[in-house]
This record gives sequence, C-alpha cells and structure tokens, in this order.
Amino acid sequence: MENTDSAIRIQKIIADRGLASRRQAETWITDGLVRVNGKIAEIGQKADPRRDRISVKGKMLSMGDMERKITLMLNKPKGFICSNDDPHNSQTVFDLLPPTYRKQRLFCAGRLDKDSEGLVILTNDGDMAQRIMHPSFTVVKRYRVEIHKPLDIQLIPKLIEGRRVEGEHLQFEKVIVSRGKVKSGQRLEIHISHGKKREIRRLFADFGYHVDRLQRIQIGKLIMRGIPVGECKLLKSKEIDSLFI
Repeated sequence: MENTDSAIRIQKIIADRGLASRRQAETWITDGLVRVNGKIAEIGQKADPRRDRISVKGKMLSMGDMERKITLMLNKPKGFICSNDDPHNSQTVFDLLPPTYRKQRLFCAGRLDKDSEGLVILTNDGDMAQRIMHPSFTVVKRYRVEIHKPLDIQLIPKLIEGRRVEGEHLQFEKVIVSRGKVKSGQRLEIHISHGKKREIRRLFADFGYHVDRLQRIQIGKLIMRGIPVGECKLLKSKEIDSLFI
C-alpha cells in the first residue's frame, strides 16, 4: 500500500460505499473483518481505493460500489429491531421498507431498542450518519416518555446531572413534564444528544422508575409528523440539512 495523497482512512472508504457508519466500520476493523491487500487492517490505517484491494467480511470492494445517497425517515413500531441481521430476531426495521428500498444497502443512523417507537433514520451515507450519532456533533434527539408513576420533580436536576450506571455516565440534557394525562404514571419529554444504549430506560430504572413507553419524535429540527406507523419517507436535501440545525 502506497502512502499517497489519495489515501483515505479505511473506515471512511467503507462508509462512502454505504456499507455502514464510520463507527460500525471501526468495529469491523477492530474485529478483524477488514483486510487491505490480504492483510488484516488496523484502526487509523489508510488505503487508496483505486489501487488497494479492500475486503469487508470476505467481500471485495470496487470502485463501482459507490451508491446514490439515500436517506429515509421511518416511523418505527414496537417489536422491530434496528439491525440488518440478527439471528435471534425475525423482525427488523428493514422488513418494513418498500421493495425498492430493500434492495439498497441501508443502515440505521442511531438505533431504537426493540420496545421503543418513533423516528429512525435509515441511510447509506456514512458521513451523514456519523454526524448524527457522534456526541461531538451534539445533535439533540427528543423523546416522548411515559413512566409508571409520577416523577418527583426534585429529581430533575439529578437526572440532568446524571450518574454512573453499569460503568457509564448517563444523563439527560432536558426534562420537561408534560400536561398530558397518563392513567397512573406521567408523560415527559426528554432531550439527549449522545444516546448510549438504552440510556433513557437505564437511567430512569436507576432512580426507581419504569419506562412504559418511549417514542423518539425529533432529531435536530427534523420532526416526525404525517408518517403512519411502520411507513417511511424519502428525505429531501433540505430535510436532511434540518437534522443538523
């Protein structure tokens, strides 16, 4: 492999091919699933996609792998997972897509767990997905949350300050108490810009609250409206830009 001006970090090459976000590509590299010229790649390594032979999970990439950028907004129902393949779950968000989009190599730019609902971005644009998911870009996500009992408002500063749960510091950026009525609990609006795995559920559980319902309603300035549950919409460039305002 030559160190030329056209050399690019391998995770970016993979993301540009629409195979995964840069973060996922880095995981594949760490797991030894990426090779350059027959040798296992390393994090930070660069390659020239025009000259070097790059393989991911045993499949060679080529210059023809570049795809038209596609970004969808999906209204995810409960019971579906945000994964391209999972042998333990039969229903994925990709099963909800119309046949035209199922043929595309899309992935989730930020996941929701199986029991959560609402706005999910599906794309083959690795750079755009990186901007949504990486904490350094501080893209705020808004969630409508229902907990099983009324919230002690004195806990709100503590939820914003956060605490360590299972070795991770979890915290909310904003907690808004909704006036909407819930049978026995309370409806809240939660804002976060990072989104560690099941962060909202885990932090509430650590304070003694169970989340009965969790729905993502907004990313950046992009609000999910007018999309029936289980259906998707192709985003225009202006709508994609609103993710980062």
